[in-house]
Amino acid sequence: MRKTIIALFFLLTALLPQLAQARRYTVVISLDGYRWDYPQWYDTPFINFMAEHGVKAGLIPSFPSKTFPNHYTMATGLYPDHHGIVANEFFDTKTGDRFALSDAKQKLDPRYYGGEPVWNTAARQGKRVAVFYWPGSDVKVNGRYPDVYYAYDRKPRLTLDERADGIISQLSLPEKKRPDLIMAYMEQPDGNGHKYGPQSKLTRGAVLYVDSLLQSLFNRMQKLPYHADINLVVLSDHGMAWVPGDHAVKLLPHLKPEWYTAVSGSVPANIYAKEGCKDSIYNALKNVDHISVWKKEDVPAYLHYGSNSRVGDVVVSPDLGYVAYDKPIIAGGTHGFDPQLLDMHALFRAIGPAFSHTEIPHFRNTDIYELICHLVGITPAPNDGDLNEIKEILKP
Repeated sequence: MRKTIIALFFLLTALLPQLAQARRYTVVISLDGYRWDYPQWYDTPFINFMAEHGVKAGLIPSFPSKTFPNHYTMATGLYPDHHGIVANEFFDTKTGDRFALSDAKQKLDPRYYGGEPVWNTAARQGKRVAVFYWPGSDVKVNGRYPDVYYAYDRKPRLTLDERADGIISQLSLPEKKRPDLIMAYMEQPDGNGHKYGPQSKLTRGAVLYVDSLLQSLFNRMQKLPYHADINLVVLSDHGMAWVPGDHAVKLLPHLKPEWYTAVSGSVPANIYAKEGCKDSIYNALKNVDHISVWKKEDVPAYLHYGSNSRVGDVVVSPDLGYVAYDKPIIAGGTHGFDPQLLDMHALFRAIGPAFSHTEIPHFRNTDIYELICHLVGITPAPNDGDLNEIKEILKP
C-alpha cells in the first residue's frame, strides 16, 4: 500500500504542471497601427498598467511594415517573403493575377497564403481557437478555418465593443467548448492615424478609446472564476509616420511603358519588369531623390525580402515621410517603411500567469507565433522565429 501511495504521489507531481497548463487560456489583441511610443505621447492608463505588472516591450515589424503581411507573419512566424503575402497588394507573376485587399476573391484565395497559421497549428493538436477578424483568418488555409471566425467583408461588421463582448462570451462558454486561444483584430488607432497623422487630437482620441476598451475588457475578465489562468497579450503590427502632401515621388516619368508589366504599391513599390528590362528600370531610378532602389536579388539581407516570385524585379523603398506615387496625395499618416526605423515599431504588452514582470528591448514580430504556441501548449510548425530570443519574458 505504501509503495502504491508513493507511486501515486510521484505521478500526480509529474502531472501537476500539465494540469495547470491545460487550464490556461490565451487572448491576443492586435491594435492596428499602434506605435510603440503612443504611451509616451498620450494618456494610456491600461497599457501602463500592463507595463507595471507584466511585460513591456515593442515589436519590430517585418518588411514591408504593412497590415496584412505583418498580421500573417505574427500568425505563422514567417517573414512575408516566406509566407507569400509580400504586400497589401502585389502582382503574381506565375498566374498573372493581382492580389489586392479591395478584391475579395483574390484576398480569400488560399493559394496566396503559405505557412501554417497558429489557429491551424492549434486545431491540429486538439486545441480550440476563436478569431475575430485577424487578417487571414477568414481564408481556408490548408483546407480549414478557425473553430470560430468572422468574414471581414461581411456587413455589418462587429464594432470594436462587440468584439470585446465576443471575447468575454467565448471565455464564458462551458469548459469543453471554451477556446484555448482567442485572437482579435482592432482597426484603431490605424484608421485615425492614416487620416490625421500620428500626432493629432483625433488619433489621441482613438488611442484613449482603445485603452478604455481594453480596461473594460480586462475588468470583465477579472470577474471570471478562472481569471488567474488567462494570459493577455496586446500588440500591434506596425507604427505610423507623417507624410506631407507634397512628398510624393513620381516613378512613371522616369520609366518607359515598354519596360514594365506592373507597378504595385507605394511604400514600398514593386515594379515587375518585362524580359530584359530590369537593368533599365533600376538605372532610371537609382539616382532619384528620397527613395532607395534595389534589384530584387540585391535587397538588403536584413529586410528578408526578395526571394519570393511575387516581389517585384525592382523594389523601391521611399525614405521616411515620402511615398512612391504618381498621383497627388493628401497629407496624412503612412507606414510600410524600413522596419529599422523607430517610427515603424509597434506595441507589445503582456500580462498573466505565464509572464514575468520585465522590460526588454524591441524584438522581431516573427517570434510572436512561437510565443503563442508556447502559451497554448502546442508544438510550432517550421517558422522564422525563435522563442529563445524572448525567453526572459516568461516565468520559469
